[in-house]
Amino acid sequence: MGINVKSKWKVAGGILSQYEHQSTSTKTGMTFSVFVPGDVPGDAKIPGIYYLSGLTCTDENFCQKAGAFSSAAKHKVALILPDTSPRGTDIPGEHDSYDFGSGAGFYLNATEDKWSENYRMYDYVCVELPKIVLDNFPIDPDRVSIMGHSMGGHGALTIAMKNPTSYKSVSAFAPICNPSKCAWGVKAFTGYLGADESAWLEYDAVELMKSFGPFKFEILLDQGSSDNFYQQKQLLPEAFEQACNEKGQVLKFNMQAGYDHSYYFISTFVPDHIDFHANFLLDN
Repeated sequence: MGINVKSKWKVAGGILSQYEHQSTSTKTGMTFSVFVPGDVPGDAKIPGIYYLSGLTCTDENFCQKAGAFSSAAKHKVALILPDTSPRGTDIPGEHDSYDFGSGAGFYLNATEDKWSENYRMYDYVCVELPKIVLDNFPIDPDRVSIMGHSMGGHGALTIAMKNPTSYKSVSAFAPICNPSKCAWGVKAFTGYLGADESAWLEYDAVELMKSFGPFKFEILLDQGSSDNFYQQKQLLPEAFEQACNEKGQVLKFNMQAGYDHSYYFISTFVPDHIDFHANFLLDN
């Protein structure tokens, strides 16, 4: 099934396009955006970086607020930006809270009956969208990395660890590192996966690192010290750092003094993240 262009803009010498299509994973219409840098020869294959957004977001938040396109253009890497959840299902209760349901798919495959047909963002990001991207854009399948913010940071970490040969590097801004131990994660996992906590562990970055680390890829994590969600113990990056240290995982963890959870934080450090990924994606 094809994709349709919704919007297209020239930015940083390249083209940012937004697309819509009917998803086989979520059984709904889905939207995603792709930035392709300019001056790419017609037959060339370029690296790609997936960016997964956080709670309440769509593909548009990063496009409009992160200021990432000049850095991506400098390195001639593409950016692939999926949505955060299915849209338009109107399941009862789907729109009742910001941290569950619409805009809060948590990048997992739901198993609870109410959500299992549509809330399959893990399959969408890992299987369906990459095939669409490779079929329609000049992306080299052997040079792909992944990053994300908050809920999307959780997604980036867990997806990379569950598919370790698919990504050259991983990074995250203020990720939900240990969701089985924080209020956001407990709410989402109970709703999507049920009460059996053993089922939650395959979507918990700390537990995946403990069970399957270390991984060959390197990880970059930035956390703002003034992030209210960090202070409320929703993110728990120190638990992830400890698990990485115990397993010998290469992790660069930066505590950024005075920064919060917003796109002001992301826009400040996104060039560092794209530089980080370029080190592994480009032939240097």
